[in-house]
Amino acid sequence: MTSPDDDSASTASSSASSSASPSAPETFSDRIYRSPSGIAGGVLLLALSGWLGIDAMIRGEGRTPWLALAGLLCAVPVVIAFTVRPSVHAGQDRLLVRNPFRTVTLPWASVEGVRAGYTSEVLAGGAKYQLWAIPVSLRQRKRAARHQARAASEDPFGRTSAHVSANKPDEDRRAPSDVAMGDLREMAETNAHREGAQGAPEVRWAFEIIAPTLAGAVLLAIMLAIG
Repeated sequence: MTSPDDDSASTASSSASSSASPSAPETFSDRIYRSPSGIAGGVLLLALSGWLGIDAMIRGEGRTPWLALAGLLCAVPVVIAFTVRPSVHAGQDRLLVRNPFRTVTLPWASVEGVRAGYTSEVLAGGAKYQLWAIPVSLRQRKRAARHQARAASEDPFGRTSAHVSANKPDEDRRAPSDVAMGDLREMAETNAHREGAQGAPEVRWAFEIIAPTLAGAVLLAIMLAIG
């Protein structure tokens, strides 16, 4: 004979087991792509501009503190926009692209193509969006091509492919930007059929960057005009 508590416990356990069944969809964290060199350069520029600007505001005389404030208000958001802000987040259902002045959300079903020429680009909804977070380095691409040619010449059996060497199958010989674009292309083909990956591209302007930049530019123009 079972009590109501036993019935509720069995119901909870069965629901828990059903939720943990293999048929439940798996979720994965987003892949995040950034430019380490761009972030490092941005941090250095921010440190230098902050040091010079704050020093001018503290020790400057007359209009100098106001000019320094206006210059910082205008320059700092621009530096952040082009160096620290750009990133690409690739999830199961969508591709989130953060460019300097706008954020683009692209469901995988809307992605028509991914390519890397002189810049990294994604085609979606009849439009082209540049991926600032994945810069293309022609030097790295040429270096990868030289390594591939050298590996092919040293392989007498012709087992070396365009991407990997026969001796080092775990090592991808492509340039980092080409590797990233290959990953995005594969994710677009794999996840385009998902129910949550349907929809149209969405574009949102980064007013948190645009507003202070315009305010600083207006203040700087006023200070220069009345000087």
